[in-house]
Amino acid sequence: MSSDLYLKQMELGPMANFVYLIGSRRTHEAAVVDPAWDVRQILEVAAEDEMRIKHLIITHSHPDHINGVEEMLHRTDAQVYLHKAEAEFHRAMWSNMVKTDGGDTLRLGDLTITFVHTPGHTPGSQCFAIDDKLVSGDTLFIGSCGRTDFPGGDAATMYQTLTRVLAKFDDTTWLYPGHNYADVPISTLGYERRTNPTMQFADLQSFLRVMGRPGSVTLS
Repeated sequence: MSSDLYLKQMELGPMANFVYLIGSRRTHEAAVVDPAWDVRQILEVAAEDEMRIKHLIITHSHPDHINGVEEMLHRTDAQVYLHKAEAEFHRAMWSNMVKTDGGDTLRLGDLTITFVHTPGHTPGSQCFAIDDKLVSGDTLFIGSCGRTDFPGGDAATMYQTLTRVLAKFDDTTWLYPGHNYADVPISTLGYERRTNPTMQFADLQSFLRVMGRPGSVTLS
């Protein structure tokens, strides 16, 4: 782990959401992942740790992950980063928005956050890779993956995400999920590949029998 990396995990709200602060210890510039539920607490934690919130990076636009964005924008000068597949719906509400795509990056001091397009739970779901860590939102949980039966969900695309996109990351990559649904708050991709039932299916058809029907979302 880079000595410059600041990473704070907070569990907030009735749905056990994880909200993250990611920043540079050198510049004290920080990004909030999925600001929701308790903006006051997020700001207080950032202030206590002498971090300035400059960016709001969104894993996907379900309400439980974004219900604090507007208040955060009123209280900071942060920019919102949302995948282009979901950005247009929110552009009228969030004028200070940057549309992202897979492979885009964001600099925080000497650190680089890479945006990884991981559709399946929603068309614009994205994870954030930094150093040896992956903040996964509702794409991959500890012991499960995101639901695909909500509007915009796509089981076939989720299978591609789990088997193709996440396959690019080493087993030693630390996993930071979007909800506290397990006995531990973080895991590794290696442990999930060995134990997570949603990563054990031998082929797409087996996955679809459990998770749902195929769809047409395109990976970027």
